[in-house]
Amino acid sequence: MITRRGFLLSASALAIGAVATARGQFAGLQWLGEAHAQVPTMEELLKPGPLAEKALGDPNAPVTIIEYASMTCSHCAHFHTTTYPVLKSRYIDTGKVRYILREFPLDPLAAGAFMLARCAGEDKYFPLVEKLFQQQKDWAFVQNPIPPLFAIAKEAGFTEQSFEQCLSNQKLLDDLEEVRQRAAQKFGVNSTPTFFVNGKIFRGAMTIEELEKQIQPYLKS
Repeated sequence: MITRRGFLLSASALAIGAVATARGQFAGLQWLGEAHAQVPTMEELLKPGPLAEKALGDPNAPVTIIEYASMTCSHCAHFHTTTYPVLKSRYIDTGKVRYILREFPLDPLAAGAFMLARCAGEDKYFPLVEKLFQQQKDWAFVQNPIPPLFAIAKEAGFTEQSFEQCLSNQKLLDDLEEVRQRAAQKFGVNSTPTFFVNGKIFRGAMTIEELEKQIQPYLKS
Protein backbone atom coordinates (compact mmCIF):
# COMPACT_ATOMS: atom_id res chain seq x y z
CA MET A 1 0.00 0.00 0.00
CA ILE A 2 1.39 3.39 -0.99
CA THR A 3 1.58 5.91 1.80
CA ARG A 4 0.64 9.53 1.33
CA ARG A 5 4.21 10.67 1.77
CA GLY A 6 5.59 8.00 -0.50
CA PHE A 7 3.05 8.79 -3.18
CA LEU A 8 3.83 12.47 -3.29
CA LEU A 9 7.58 11.98 -3.21
CA SER A 10 7.91 9.21 -5.77
CA ALA A 11 7.20 9.44 -9.47
CA SER A 12 7.13 5.67 -9.67
CA ALA A 13 4.21 5.67 -7.25
CA LEU A 14 2.09 7.36 -9.87
CA ALA A 15 3.31 5.12 -12.66
CA ILE A 16 3.21 1.85 -10.76
CA GLY A 17 0.92 2.12 -7.78
CA ALA A 18 -1.63 4.88 -7.71
CA VAL A 19 -2.84 4.53 -11.28
CA ALA A 20 -2.07 0.90 -12.02
CA THR A 21 -3.56 -2.24 -10.55
CA ALA A 22 -2.10 -5.59 -9.66
CA ARG A 23 -3.91 -7.01 -12.66
CA GLY A 24 -1.70 -4.95 -14.96
CA GLN A 25 -4.53 -3.30 -16.82
CA PHE A 26 -2.19 -1.35 -19.06
CA ALA A 27 0.64 -3.87 -19.30
CA GLY A 28 1.60 -4.70 -22.85
CA LEU A 29 -1.18 -2.59 -24.36
CA GLN A 30 -2.45 -5.61 -26.25
CA TRP A 31 -5.33 -4.30 -28.31
CA LEU A 32 -7.78 -7.07 -29.18
CA GLY A 33 -10.50 -4.79 -30.43
CA GLU A 34 -9.80 -4.24 -34.09
CA ALA A 35 -9.63 -7.92 -34.97
CA HIS A 36 -13.02 -8.67 -33.44
CA ALA A 37 -14.93 -5.41 -33.62
CA GLN A 38 -17.55 -4.79 -36.29
CA VAL A 39 -18.39 -1.35 -37.63
CA PRO A 40 -20.47 0.17 -34.81
CA THR A 41 -23.73 1.97 -35.42
CA MET A 42 -24.25 5.50 -34.13
CA GLU A 43 -26.70 4.07 -31.62
CA GLU A 44 -24.02 1.76 -30.26
CA LEU A 45 -21.40 4.50 -30.23
CA LEU A 46 -23.65 6.83 -28.29
CA LYS A 47 -24.66 4.35 -25.61
CA PRO A 48 -23.42 5.70 -22.26
CA GLY A 49 -20.53 3.93 -20.60
CA PRO A 50 -19.63 3.77 -16.90
CA LEU A 51 -18.63 7.44 -16.82
CA ALA A 52 -20.69 10.51 -17.63
CA GLU A 53 -20.05 11.77 -21.13
CA LYS A 54 -17.83 14.81 -21.47
CA ALA A 55 -19.45 16.68 -24.32
CA LEU A 56 -19.57 20.17 -25.77
CA GLY A 57 -21.98 21.70 -28.26
CA ASP A 58 -25.63 21.31 -29.15
CA PRO A 59 -26.92 17.78 -28.41
CA ASN A 60 -29.08 18.13 -31.53
CA ALA A 61 -26.24 19.24 -33.81
CA PRO A 62 -26.23 17.59 -37.26
CA VAL A 63 -22.69 16.26 -36.68
CA THR A 64 -21.36 14.33 -33.70
CA ILE A 65 -17.61 13.89 -33.34
CA ILE A 66 -16.31 11.41 -30.77
CA GLU A 67 -12.61 11.52 -30.01
CA TYR A 68 -10.74 8.80 -28.16
CA ALA A 69 -7.54 10.32 -26.79
CA SER A 70 -4.66 9.64 -24.44
CA MET A 71 -3.17 12.43 -22.34
CA THR A 72 0.40 11.27 -23.06
CA CYS A 73 -0.18 10.99 -26.81
CA SER A 74 1.83 13.66 -28.65
CA HIS A 75 -0.44 13.43 -31.70
CA CYS A 76 -3.43 14.11 -29.45
CA ALA A 77 -1.66 17.12 -27.98
CA HIS A 78 -0.93 18.41 -31.48
CA PHE A 79 -4.59 18.06 -32.43
CA HIS A 80 -5.75 19.84 -29.28
CA THR A 81 -3.33 22.74 -29.66
CA THR A 82 -3.83 23.28 -33.41
CA THR A 83 -7.05 21.81 -34.86
CA TYR A 84 -9.34 21.68 -31.84
CA PRO A 85 -9.46 25.46 -31.13
CA VAL A 86 -10.61 26.09 -34.71
CA LEU A 87 -13.09 23.21 -34.59
CA LYS A 88 -14.53 24.62 -31.39
CA SER A 89 -14.92 28.19 -32.59
CA ARG A 90 -16.27 27.33 -36.06
CA TYR A 91 -18.45 24.34 -35.36
CA ILE A 92 -18.90 23.41 -31.70
CA ASP A 93 -19.68 26.88 -30.36
CA THR A 94 -21.97 27.60 -33.32
CA GLY A 95 -24.18 24.55 -32.77
CA LYS A 96 -23.06 22.63 -35.86
CA VAL A 97 -21.06 19.93 -34.08
CA ARG A 98 -21.48 18.04 -30.85
CA TYR A 99 -18.05 16.98 -29.60
CA ILE A 100 -17.52 14.10 -27.16
CA LEU A 101 -14.15 13.32 -25.60
CA ARG A 102 -13.63 9.79 -24.31
CA GLU A 103 -10.61 8.59 -22.40
CA PHE A 104 -8.33 5.98 -23.97
CA PRO A 105 -5.20 6.10 -21.78
CA LEU A 106 -2.20 4.39 -23.34
CA ASP A 107 -0.30 4.16 -20.05
CA PRO A 108 -0.80 4.69 -16.31
CA LEU A 109 0.39 8.30 -16.40
CA ALA A 110 -2.22 9.15 -19.03
CA ALA A 111 -4.84 7.48 -16.85
CA GLY A 112 -3.72 9.59 -13.89
CA ALA A 113 -4.01 12.81 -15.89
CA PHE A 114 -7.53 11.90 -17.01
CA MET A 115 -8.44 11.06 -13.41
CA LEU A 116 -7.39 14.54 -12.35
CA ALA A 117 -9.54 16.07 -15.09
CA ARG A 118 -12.51 14.02 -13.90
CA CYS A 119 -11.92 14.99 -10.27
CA ALA A 120 -11.53 18.69 -11.10
CA GLY A 121 -15.26 19.20 -11.47
CA GLU A 122 -17.75 19.43 -14.31
CA ASP A 123 -16.84 22.97 -15.39
CA LYS A 124 -13.10 22.34 -15.14
CA TYR A 125 -12.80 19.09 -17.08
CA PHE A 126 -12.18 20.53 -20.54
CA PRO A 127 -10.05 23.47 -19.36
CA LEU A 128 -7.78 21.10 -17.43
CA VAL A 129 -7.57 18.66 -20.33
CA GLU A 130 -6.53 21.48 -22.64
CA LYS A 131 -3.99 22.80 -20.13
CA LEU A 132 -2.49 19.32 -19.75
CA PHE A 133 -2.21 18.97 -23.52
CA GLN A 134 -0.68 22.43 -23.87
CA GLN A 135 1.94 21.64 -21.23
CA GLN A 136 2.32 17.95 -22.06
CA LYS A 137 6.08 18.14 -22.60
CA ASP A 138 6.51 19.56 -19.08
CA TRP A 139 4.98 16.56 -17.28
CA ALA A 140 4.46 13.60 -19.61
CA PHE A 141 8.03 13.03 -20.78
CA VAL A 142 10.07 13.87 -17.70
CA GLN A 143 11.77 11.61 -15.18
CA ASN A 144 9.61 12.78 -12.27
CA PRO A 145 6.12 13.78 -13.45
CA ILE A 146 4.63 14.32 -10.00
CA PRO A 147 5.77 17.93 -9.30
CA PRO A 148 4.77 19.41 -12.70
CA LEU A 149 1.53 17.45 -12.74
CA PHE A 150 0.66 18.67 -9.26
CA ALA A 151 1.58 22.25 -10.22
CA ILE A 152 -0.93 22.14 -13.08
CA ALA A 153 -3.55 20.50 -10.88
CA LYS A 154 -2.99 23.09 -8.16
CA GLU A 155 -3.96 25.83 -10.62
CA ALA A 156 -7.26 23.98 -11.07
CA GLY A 157 -7.89 24.04 -7.31
CA PHE A 158 -6.32 20.80 -6.11
CA THR A 159 -4.58 20.50 -2.78
CA GLU A 160 -2.00 17.82 -2.01
CA GLN A 161 -4.72 15.86 -0.26
CA SER A 162 -7.29 16.09 -3.06
CA PHE A 163 -4.58 15.37 -5.63
CA GLU A 164 -3.60 12.18 -3.86
CA GLN A 165 -7.18 11.15 -3.15
CA CYS A 166 -8.10 11.53 -6.80
CA LEU A 167 -5.18 9.45 -8.06
CA SER A 168 -5.93 6.79 -5.45
CA ASN A 169 -9.56 6.41 -6.59
CA GLN A 170 -9.67 2.79 -7.73
CA LYS A 171 -13.31 2.99 -8.84
CA LEU A 172 -12.51 5.88 -11.18
CA LEU A 173 -9.50 4.02 -12.58
CA ASP A 174 -11.62 0.90 -13.14
CA ASP A 175 -14.25 2.96 -14.96
CA LEU A 176 -11.61 4.55 -17.20
CA GLU A 177 -10.30 1.10 -18.00
CA GLU A 178 -13.81 -0.05 -18.88
CA VAL A 179 -14.17 2.88 -21.29
CA ARG A 180 -10.85 1.94 -22.90
CA GLN A 181 -11.67 -1.76 -23.14
CA ARG A 182 -15.10 -1.07 -24.61
CA ALA A 183 -13.58 1.17 -27.27
CA ALA A 184 -10.97 -1.44 -28.16
CA GLN A 185 -13.24 -4.47 -28.15
CA LYS A 186 -16.49 -3.01 -29.47
CA PHE A 187 -15.38 -0.15 -31.70
CA GLY A 188 -11.96 -1.22 -32.97
CA VAL A 189 -10.04 1.65 -31.37
CA ASN A 190 -6.35 0.69 -31.19
CA SER A 191 -4.51 4.00 -31.33
CA THR A 192 -4.92 7.65 -30.44
CA PRO A 193 -6.34 9.91 -31.47
CA THR A 194 -9.22 8.02 -33.07
CA PHE A 195 -12.27 9.95 -34.26
CA PHE A 196 -15.80 8.96 -35.17
CA VAL A 197 -17.55 11.55 -37.33
CA ASN A 198 -21.23 10.59 -37.43
CA GLY A 199 -20.07 7.02 -36.97
CA LYS A 200 -17.30 6.98 -39.57
CA ILE A 201 -13.90 6.13 -38.10
CA PHE A 202 -10.71 8.13 -38.68
CA ARG A 203 -7.33 7.45 -37.11
CA GLY A 204 -4.65 10.04 -36.45
CA ALA A 205 -4.56 13.76 -35.68
CA MET A 206 -6.89 15.22 -38.28
CA THR A 207 -6.34 18.73 -39.60
CA ILE A 208 -9.18 21.21 -39.66
CA GLU A 209 -9.31 20.81 -43.45
CA GLU A 210 -9.72 17.05 -43.12
CA LEU A 211 -12.45 17.48 -40.53
CA GLU A 212 -14.28 20.09 -42.56
CA LYS A 213 -14.31 17.73 -45.54
CA GLN A 214 -16.29 15.30 -43.37
CA ILE A 215 -18.46 17.87 -41.60
CA GLN A 216 -19.61 20.03 -44.52
CA PRO A 217 -21.75 17.46 -46.37
CA TYR A 218 -23.94 17.03 -43.27
CA LEU A 219 -24.44 20.78 -43.00
CA LYS A 220 -25.58 21.11 -46.61
CA SER A 221 -28.18 18.37 -46.53
